[in-house]
Amino acid sequence: MNWGDLLEPAMLCLTGVLTLVGLLGVIVPLLPGTTLIFAAMIIHKLVLPDSLSWAALGWIGLFWGLSIIIDFVGVLIGTRLFGGTKWGMAGASGGALVGMFFSLPALILGTIFGAVVAERYVAKRTGKEALLSGAGAAVGFVLSTAGRLACAAAMIAIFALALWLAWSAQAAA
Repeated sequence: MNWGDLLEPAMLCLTGVLTLVGLLGVIVPLLPGTTLIFAAMIIHKLVLPDSLSWAALGWIGLFWGLSIIIDFVGVLIGTRLFGGTKWGMAGASGGALVGMFFSLPALILGTIFGAVVAERYVAKRTGKEALLSGAGAAVGFVLSTAGRLACAAAMIAIFALALWLAWSAQAAA
């Protein structure tokens, strides 16, 4: 048995599993999402260097970086667009931090609750203003999740295209 013949299918399986877990992590708290997808593709490149170009890995890295930015600013921008103050943004971030240890609904509710409580009791805003800030935090969270999901899909599409091009070039040779 030639172990070299098993390396490529084994790497494809490992990359596929890590990518699927990463894709799940884009939505589910406590999983690193796009970071796991990017790590899987870096490992794939290092083990099978001819299967993925550095240019493709660079584009994948670009979408990974974009997903990180989207993750950090999504809730903050959503809170701000709905009239939230720095206290609402801080409360939304704190609520999300606590909620992520429980479940996806707790993450969303924690984000909303954190923004509302901070706006109402720290920033001394009216109930309506605090609720608007909480709604903005929720909208921002949903938009940032959609943005991260789009980045993950782009990363996977680039990877699949690069693999297909590499295999096509090998078959033609």
